[in-house]
Amino acid sequence: MLVALRMQHEVDSVRQILGQPRTGCHVISSELWTSVEELCITVTENSIKLNKSVNMAKLLYFLSLCVLLAFTVAVQGARQSQDIRCGACRALVDEMEWAIAQVDPKKMIKTGSFRINPDGSQSTKDVPFARSEGHLLELMERVCEKMKDYGETLDSATNRNVYVRFMAREGTSPDISNVSYDSRVTADLKFACEAIVEQHEDEIIEFFSHETDNVKDKLCSKRTDLCDHALKIPHDEL
Repeated sequence: MLVALRMQHEVDSVRQILGQPRTGCHVISSELWTSVEELCITVTENSIKLNKSVNMAKLLYFLSLCVLLAFTVAVQGARQSQDIRCGACRALVDEMEWAIAQVDPKKMIKTGSFRINPDGSQSTKDVPFARSEGHLLELMERVCEKMKDYGETLDSATNRNVYVRFMAREGTSPDISNVSYDSRVTADLKFACEAIVEQHEDEIIEFFSHETDNVKDKLCSKRTDLCDHALKIPHDEL
């Protein structure tokens, strides 16, 4: 009976201590905190069953390690997610720019109203097909399929994951010696790319409707904050 009461007391202490940082933390998911809580409670119960003393000093030390582990896992997960979103945005820019460059600059399309005016004319004009809204919408429909051509590598300068094209285009020979590519990378990049296209369609059309320098930094860093950590030029120069 005394063992059971002591066990319940220690378990309640664990829940109370873990509950303090949990209520004020929005970084760590509830699922992760639950896992940490269950781990700590299991160790506490087993210690008492083995008739080992679990004083509060040792318990607090152990719980501190649990919380530190939880924060480490959460921060690492958030960092990886940011790297994926940043990589998808920068890859999207590369693919859009390359596809636009492949279009014959002489190719034109008619825009304007096709209604017949009273004088029998139409208010239409010829504009380059490349960078037209129709062309950009067409590219955005299939650009995320190109994420399958990208792999993951570690930037030694920043210790962050970056995503590079491992499938060679005509006239190029990329270095893929340290690039890993698998279904997980492809799926994560494609999912992130599709979310970017859906959420930032207007910004993509705005930046690609005319030739612009530093689109990666302007779109992916300043306008969307998808990869502010990878900004190559200061904000005030964008």
